[in-house]
Amino acid sequence: MARVVVNVMPKAEILDPQGQAVVRALGRIGVSGVSDVRQGKRFELEVDDSVTADDLDKVAATLLANTVIEDYEVVGLEVK
Repeated sequence: MARVVVNVMPKAEILDPQGQAVVRALGRIGVSGVSDVRQGKRFELEVDDSVTADDLDKVAATLLANTVIEDYEVVGLEVK
């Protein structure tokens, strides 16, 4: 078994209201110096040897990310 991580983030040109809310909240809790926050998703998949890189790309592009407004990255395999 191996663990694959897929990170999904809004595309740079897409407004991220959740990230902006975090930036505003930072000032209220006394944290300064953070100019931008982007909020995304992380998926961890446990896969066996039959799952290929093409399979992982297909899963990420069709199920995990909305590719119109999000980019994704398949980080890699961690062998367990």
